[in-house]
Amino acid sequence: MSDTLDLTKDLISRPSVTPEDFGCQQLLADRLAAIGFTIEHLRFGDTDNIWARRGSQSPVFAFAGHTDVVPTGPAENWTSPPFEPVIRDGLLYGRGTADMKGSIAAFVTACERFIAEYDDHTGSIAFLITSDEEGPATGGTVKVIETLESRGEKIDWCLVGEPSSTNKVGDIVKNGRRGSINGYLTINGKQGHIAYPHLADNPIHLLTPALTELCDVEWDQGNEDFPPTSFQVSNLNSGTGVTNVIPSTAEVIFNFRYSTEVTHEQLQQRVEALLDKYQLDYDLKWVLSGKPFRTASGTLVDAVKTAIKSTVGYDTELSTSGGTSDGRFIAPTGAQVIELGPLNATIHQVDECVSVDDLDVLSDVYKALLVNLLGR
Repeated sequence: MSDTLDLTKDLISRPSVTPEDFGCQQLLADRLAAIGFTIEHLRFGDTDNIWARRGSQSPVFAFAGHTDVVPTGPAENWTSPPFEPVIRDGLLYGRGTADMKGSIAAFVTACERFIAEYDDHTGSIAFLITSDEEGPATGGTVKVIETLESRGEKIDWCLVGEPSSTNKVGDIVKNGRRGSINGYLTINGKQGHIAYPHLADNPIHLLTPALTELCDVEWDQGNEDFPPTSFQVSNLNSGTGVTNVIPSTAEVIFNFRYSTEVTHEQLQQRVEALLDKYQLDYDLKWVLSGKPFRTASGTLVDAVKTAIKSTVGYDTELSTSGGTSDGRFIAPTGAQVIELGPLNATIHQVDECVSVDDLDVLSDVYKALLVNLLGR
């Protein structure tokens, strides 16, 4: 048993499905206060957040993460109850083990060990922990960042504990993410009897050619840092539920994950121009989830590479693949942001798990990073 494993198990036992926290943050606050952190609880709407800081000087290195988890689905589908941490064959099972309570536990134990050796470290260490990353993400990190910005408090370097690794801890580090924008499209037609189509206007038929073209467009070719922009339909709904009525509307929800070769404004303009080309009567709402960002080689990236190499003995690979994270709210402030966490093979799945040994490896890497950046 290790301190990191013990803390992970304690966090897993708390059913903190978004936006509930169930005392996770208070548990973390108590541990951090004991080693000299000043704790600030920030609640926005139904979302609990903490901003904890040790030190008053720059540079500021922040660990960022979330105590909330996605729903478990039917508990009977799990081999063991999802909020009862169980170890089997060297793996710790439970909702949130990989995404991302294991990382948060490793944050804390890494700090505890680092401060025991470097009580007079340079700069400041901070924690930005939220309970709504897996949900709408409107009352969490984005609001904490707004609060910090309003009082001129800046993060210089930030490590987000998202599960970035693929085959072994630290083999992949995310140094950026694609942008994400969602479209909510309604095609308006005219309802009618299906036997008299000339008296109606079928919105599904109207939509089909335009949707086909949207799926076939090459939006860009990406670049050395980002894969090509992708367009995907996530929802398609129409009809009244009966067989003899032409519906009045067809609704589509779609998403762009986009590179730095295009802006979200350009994507919006191109989509609307295409819809207009087909002379469609439509309503379209856009919701921007986050702009793309990339942290270039520099102090943080170099320190992370060195920490991984010195701890586990192999080189890491930088990547911008995957979904969005709360790094999208932190990077626009000018902070250097990277993501480093455990293996992502079971995240959001039934029987989510993490290697018990990997938890300690992760804590060791985080401590080495602190030494590289703030040790003296």
